[in-house]
Formats: sequence, structure tokens, C-alpha cells
Amino acid sequence: MKGIKVDVVTKFLKLIPKNKRDKVEEITLDMAFTMINICKNVFPNAKQVTDRFHVQKLVNDAVQNVRIEYRWEVLDLEVKLYEEAKKKGLTYALEIFENGDTLKQLLARSRYLLFKHHSK
Repeated sequence: MKGIKVDVVTKFLKLIPKNKRDKVEEITLDMAFTMINICKNVFPNAKQVTDRFHVQKLVNDAVQNVRIEYRWEVLDLEVKLYEEAKKKGLTYALEIFENGDTLKQLLARSRYLLFKHHSK
């Protein structure tokens, strides 16, 4: 079979007898709309489950977007606090965590931190 067009794949899968297709209970899919439609058509009794890889990718991307957004907020806040301290003739001191990182550094290096096992 060539390609992933709904009509082509559907026609190919419908070569499987209907009584056998009706016995399929679960199908693991990526999140492609075409595959969802094909499975709905060909295996109407099957429960559709999104595969773990694609779910993990969505979660990783969402966490990455939040981390980057928060890092920009921290950078903007640091600039603001630095400028305020400078106007008052003070020296701005960054908060340093027990691991030696500032919040800005921690956010820059923490891309996979939330996904590691707690022992690491």
C-alpha cells in the first residue's frame, strides 16, 4: 500500500473481513487526523488510544514552552530590579540557590529536570 490517504488505506484495510475487523478492541495511533478517520471507518468497535511517544512529546513541548516563558519573565524582572537598584545607588545582588545557580541559570539548564527520576 502506498501513502496514507484515507480512501487508499480504508480500501486496503477493508480487505480484512468485517467480522474480523469488528473484533478489534483497541488501536494505538499517533494523533494524525487521517488515521483517526480511517480507524473510525474500518474498526468502528475499537477504542482509539494515542501512543505514549506522542503524548510524551506534547507534555515535553508544553513544559518547555512554560519554562521559556517563565525564564523571560525572570530576565525582565532582573533588568527591572537592576535598574531600580542603580537609580538608588545600590548594587543589585542576585539570589543564589544552594546549588550555586541563580533562578535565570536554573531555568536555562532545567530543560529535562522535571522528567528525570527523583534519584538523579
